[in-house]
Amino acid sequence: MMRAIGFLSFYDRLAAAPMLVVLATQMNVSLTDAIRIVSAYALLYALGQPLWGLISDRYGRVPVLRVALVGTIAATAASVMAVNLPMLILARAVAGLFVGSLFPTLLTILGDSYTASTRAREISSLQVFTALGATFATLIAGVPATWTDWRVVFAITGVGAAWLVVQMIPHRAGTQSSSPERSTRSAFSKWPIWLYMLALLEGGILQGILTYIVPALEYAGLSLGLAGLIGSAYGLGIIGGAALTKRLVSRIGRTAIIGTGVGVLIAAFAAATASQGPAALAMTSLFLGISNALLHSSLQGWVTDIAPHARATAVSIFVCCLFLGSSLATSVTAPFTVNGYSTIFAMTFAVSIVLVLLATGSHWFWSRPGSTDTTGWRTTSRADLADVASQSAGGHARSSDSTRTNAPNSPRWFPG
Repeated sequence: MMRAIGFLSFYDRLAAAPMLVVLATQMNVSLTDAIRIVSAYALLYALGQPLWGLISDRYGRVPVLRVALVGTIAATAASVMAVNLPMLILARAVAGLFVGSLFPTLLTILGDSYTASTRAREISSLQVFTALGATFATLIAGVPATWTDWRVVFAITGVGAAWLVVQMIPHRAGTQSSSPERSTRSAFSKWPIWLYMLALLEGGILQGILTYIVPALEYAGLSLGLAGLIGSAYGLGIIGGAALTKRLVSRIGRTAIIGTGVGVLIAAFAAATASQGPAALAMTSLFLGISNALLHSSLQGWVTDIAPHARATAVSIFVCCLFLGSSLATSVTAPFTVNGYSTIFAMTFAVSIVLVLLATGSHWFWSRPGSTDTTGWRTTSRADLADVASQSAGGHARSSDSTRTNAPNSPRWFPG
């Protein structure tokens, strides 16, 4: 179930980008105007995160998933029925609001259920299915848009969400947090705030600029189908990178994985800066996927560690900043698309160098003090683990020595 939700959330996140050119043609609007669909989606995806986090910490993870899926059905129905661009932008923005709670809630469930490097392996496993969703969107979304109508692409999300709502009927909901006020405060200490700032930068580079891969290929003269095929290398990169992360997690520390991920990100945009031809952008797509698996999953794991008493709130704010960065990046760079995409990729290459210094350096500094295991993964104290498990399970937690807690929102109660 968790894997299906992860697949659907990433499909919907990336479904619009591959068909922007076709959508703009069918609606008789400019590409710059069509890009606002992606920007509005990312903006509401981001702004809804703090609200979802607070609700999740207060009322539980499963109720949030149910409400979000029902909202997704309504928003995709509105998208299908949209008759002009302003209506579609509004409907997709609402879809971003609801879809935005799905993957962060899944991350929070994993954070509730596993500790230390075990959690990183579980996140990597989930990433395989989110990558399949991203690949499906990049490879397939443009086909029904070209052969039939762009509405079919959004209808797929609605049908998937309806199926998931039915499947979730037997699953029981989790309990609420016993001390929400105390939990909320811990999500606003200095290290969580720093990580939110990194998410802004990472979101702009890794998520925002990704939107331009398929349009750049179409700008170079490729058909939508071929451009989507090349862009789908992104999903293959995530799958391969996730498998690599699962192997590396027990051998090297998170700091090294973060550094490797940003290094791959720099290589991706170096290739795109040098050439916007099919071979170069295929390499860029592949490397962006690998970087997502290495860098992004490591930062996701870090945010689940950094505020254990307010995990849902911290994760939601992190994702909020990630998509604010994505929305800001697409909004700022959209005017440059008139003259091609080389300038956008060159600017992103330069900013990626800054990210490697900030992300790697700050995680190395954070992991020095306190308790760490032999691979450099930051761990939580026995007292903290017992306290968090007690809050999640109403005082009926397993021993903190276990890598898995007995939280009602965990995969034990909500199987994957």
